[in-house]
Amino acid sequence: MTSQNTKVLIVVALLLIFALIVPYSGSFVVLLATRAMCFAILAMSVDLLLGYTGLSSMGQASYFGVGAYMTAVFATKMHFGLGWDFWLVVVLAILLGMALAAFFGLFAIRATGVYFLMITLALGQCVWGLAYRWNSLTGGDNGLNLTARPDFGLDLNNSTTFFYLVFGFFVASLALMYLLVRSPFGRSLAGIRERELRMQILGYNTWLHKYIIFIIAGGFGGLSGVLWAHTNGHVSPETLVLTTSVDALLMVVLGGAGTLIGGALGAAIVFGLREFLSTLVPWWQYVLGGVYVLTILYLPMGLMGILERIRQGRTASKKTPEQPKKTEKLASVPS
Repeated sequence: MTSQNTKVLIVVALLLIFALIVPYSGSFVVLLATRAMCFAILAMSVDLLLGYTGLSSMGQASYFGVGAYMTAVFATKMHFGLGWDFWLVVVLAILLGMALAAFFGLFAIRATGVYFLMITLALGQCVWGLAYRWNSLTGGDNGLNLTARPDFGLDLNNSTTFFYLVFGFFVASLALMYLLVRSPFGRSLAGIRERELRMQILGYNTWLHKYIIFIIAGGFGGLSGVLWAHTNGHVSPETLVLTTSVDALLMVVLGGAGTLIGGALGAAIVFGLREFLSTLVPWWQYVLGGVYVLTILYLPMGLMGILERIRQGRTASKKTPEQPKKTEKLASVPS
C-alpha cells in the first residue's frame, strides 16, 4: 500500500469518527462543527488557488457572499412552496459563483504576484459595496433573515440532521477537489506553481489553466455560501467583508497549503479557538493573531507539515551512514 493510499484511509477514518462523535457532543458543538464545515469548503477552494496554483486570492468572500445572498433572497422573497428549491438554489449558487469568477478572472489572471492580490481585493470590495447599497434586494446594512430551513422530507431545523447534510456536502467537496488535484490537470497546476515559464515552454496554456481553476474555486465558494446562510440564519454585507477572505486564507496557511484537508483542519482550529478564547479573555483576537504569526514563522508548511517532518525524520533514521572500512597497513619488518 502506497503512502498516498494510507493518507486517504486515515482521512476517511477520521471523518467517520468525526461524524459519529460530534452529534452526541451537545447542540453547541454540533452548531460549531457545522459552521466550521461550511467555512472549510471555502478554505479548501482557496487552497486550490494558493496551495496548488500559487495564486493568493483576496476576493473569495465575494463568491461566498453571492451564494449566501442568493439563498436568502430565495428564502425571503421568492417562495416556491416546494422542497426541491433548496437543490435549485445550490445549483444556481454554484453557477453564479462560477460566472462571477469567470468575469473576475478576465481581469485578475492577467496579473501576477501582489498585483493579482490587489485586483481580487478590489473586485471583492465592489461586490461588498453592491450588497451594501442595493437595499431593495439585499436589505442593505440590515441584511436578510432566514426564518426556517427548507423541508424536503428531512427535518433540517433539527441541528443533527442539518449537520449530516452539511457533512455530506463537505465530504463530496473534499472528494471532488482531491480527484481534481490528483488528475493530470491538477499536476499541471503544480507545475505552474513551481515554474510557470517552464510550463509555457513545454507548450501548456498556463493562462487557461489558471482561469479554469479560478472558476472552479468560485463555484465551491458559492456552495459554501448557501450552507453558511442556512447555518447562520442571517446574511448581511458583513458576509462579504475582507475579513472573510483573510480568514479563509489564514485557515489554509494554518492547516497547511497544498493539502486540502489542511484547510478543513485550519477552519476547525480557528472556530474552536475563537469560541474558547472569547469566553476567557476580551482580547482573544490578539491571541489568535499570535497563533497565526507563530505558525508562519515556525511552521511555514502549516500543521500538516508536522506529519511530513516526522516522516522525513523516520526516513532519515532508517538510512544509517556506512562506516568507512579501516585498512591497516602492515609494516614490513626488515630481515
